[in-house]
Amino acid sequence: MQIDLTRSDLVRAQPSDWKAVADITGEAFAQDPVNQYIFGKPASIRSMFRVMAREMYLPQGLCHLHKAGGATMWMPPGVDAAPSQWGLLNFALGQFRHGTFGAISKGMALSRMMQDWHPKDPHMYLFTIGTTHAARGKGVGRSLLSPVLDACDASGMPVYLENSNPANAGFYAAHGFERLGIFNIDGDDSPVMEPMWREPKTP
Repeated sequence: MQIDLTRSDLVRAQPSDWKAVADITGEAFAQDPVNQYIFGKPASIRSMFRVMAREMYLPQGLCHLHKAGGATMWMPPGVDAAPSQWGLLNFALGQFRHGTFGAISKGMALSRMMQDWHPKDPHMYLFTIGTTHAARGKGVGRSLLSPVLDACDASGMPVYLENSNPANAGFYAAHGFERLGIFNIDGDDSPVMEPMWREPKTP
């Protein structure tokens, strides 16, 4: 699958960009209901995304940076999106460092639920999309999505994501995503996640 970035404001992130990818994402998700419930502190949320960017999504997946302050983390078809044992260890160490001990068990339980919902059919997986506060309302989110969605359409590849903030459902729906279901992450009064699926568009 060829992703054309020549007419975009995106660059493909390199392994050395792990902190930039993670810190933009951490800022974007600092008020996210699911991440606040699991991790609490912004530093804890940022620590988790640093582990995911460094250990998983840069070496195994695909990450983009937008010059205005945006980032995405993708996993292509056929690559296991589950964290490695080394990644889990680094995640746990980061949470201990920030004093959010309950986040370890909650985070691992959520990871198992996400794996249970994850479709088996080949697809492109959007783990995160986010912008800095300063970049919001400037079309950065659309710019982050468009090149990959265009490539998926051209190759007939579906796309999957989990929406962790109901406020973003309209944004995803506008880009062709449909809800597959909904689940509470930790009992009836906990935040919800919406698994969403996008079929490729034909010309």
